[in-house]
Amino acid sequence: MFEGWDATFLARLQFAFTVSFHFIFPAFTIGLASYLAVLNGLHYVTGKERYIGLFHYWVKIFAVTFAMGVVSGIVMSYQFGTNWSVFSDKAGPVIGPLMAYEVLTAFFLEAGFLGVMLFGRDKVGPGLHLTATCLVAIGTAVSAFWILSVNSWMHTPVGYAIAENGQFVPAGSWWEIIFNPSFPYRLMHTVTAAYLTTALAVGGVGAFHLLRDHTNKQARTMFSMAMWMAAIVAPAQIFLGDLHGLNTLEHQPVKVMAMEGHFDSHPDGAPLILFGLPDQEEKKVDYAIQIPKLSSLILKHDLNAPLAGLDTVPDEDEPPVATVFWAFRVMVALGLAMALLGFVSLYARWRGTLYDWPLLHRFAILMGPSGFVAVIAGWITTEAGRQPWTIHGLLRTADSVSPLEAPAVGASLLAFIVVYFTVFGAGTWYLLKLMGKTPGAHEAGKTGHAPGISVGPQQQEGA
Repeated sequence: MFEGWDATFLARLQFAFTVSFHFIFPAFTIGLASYLAVLNGLHYVTGKERYIGLFHYWVKIFAVTFAMGVVSGIVMSYQFGTNWSVFSDKAGPVIGPLMAYEVLTAFFLEAGFLGVMLFGRDKVGPGLHLTATCLVAIGTAVSAFWILSVNSWMHTPVGYAIAENGQFVPAGSWWEIIFNPSFPYRLMHTVTAAYLTTALAVGGVGAFHLLRDHTNKQARTMFSMAMWMAAIVAPAQIFLGDLHGLNTLEHQPVKVMAMEGHFDSHPDGAPLILFGLPDQEEKKVDYAIQIPKLSSLILKHDLNAPLAGLDTVPDEDEPPVATVFWAFRVMVALGLAMALLGFVSLYARWRGTLYDWPLLHRFAILMGPSGFVAVIAGWITTEAGRQPWTIHGLLRTADSVSPLEAPAVGASLLAFIVVYFTVFGAGTWYLLKLMGKTPGAHEAGKTGHAPGISVGPQQQEGA
């Protein structure tokens, strides 16, 4: 079936498919773990029942999402050995220890306290339960720290030497490798995206239940908290994205050329191409809608600043321009829509209609899944923009793949597609079912009990 196909392309497609599924789960659990810690802390300080009610509502969703993230992550790790063994062999001395640190710190922290967070409130008391919840939230952030350090090193490799056998080995300080030039920007941008993704998902669920009953106190609380987060974090994310873009221009200018659709160099100011159809063979953007010199102003803060184009790059070193071009625009458009939602929520809050404005609630529901789409679009922009390299400028993707035949890679890809859509499709359906349950409806006599999760007498006080 796959005779004549390129094994490298299929291996890339398989990794893209599995990592796209995996990425949406950490993007949710990183923010949701922190949200649960905040809810737990607010209940601990104020004693208000609605906070612990929301904790129980979302902790079950967190547990399912966390489990799916772990399963999808394990599958990804095996591909380093099956499909990318050459890359693993050459880069292993550098990236192997970093990934081991992620297991030894973040994963052990999460695994050690997850059970206490899910089931131990009436056994350890509210103080220790809050501590366990905070440690799980810290663990998710630490996990992001190490994984993004690995990924960033592949984009901006430093602190290495190449051994006689062709392996990349550490040379000098590990701090230089960990805190490579793109890492701080990528970490801030990605973790902030996770918090924003969670805020939009929580806000969408809250808005859904407000449309059904605008007097529901727990729906009001979750919607209000989510909209505060969107109003604050969305503009901050735009600012961080700009910093990340400037860092990318410095260290990976070819990626920025593809993002901007600049096939030609512009010695006296480059236009910002809003939309168009990139034609990589003809080296042009058809039907381009552009604003003169605005790209130079954004990237160089000077209308007349020169910007190099892909005409300065050998064809074999160009990334897939159309993919990068459109993925970047999807991410930016959604980011602007998120900022608009935050602004409109502030206006509604000022007018006193935050809980009684159906149009805002429908807008929030529409934006509920937008964070997941944006993080996938951002990942495509970043990773497709790095092509044709696995380690930027040093190791090509075509030289990193295992010596496999296309039918073998294609068969495993088909198996992944069938299993993933079956298993994770069922998991997603269950998550949506949980989100569809009315907040507070499970409480019997305001005891604060959630199905399947026992609670102690400290939760019996009134809201």
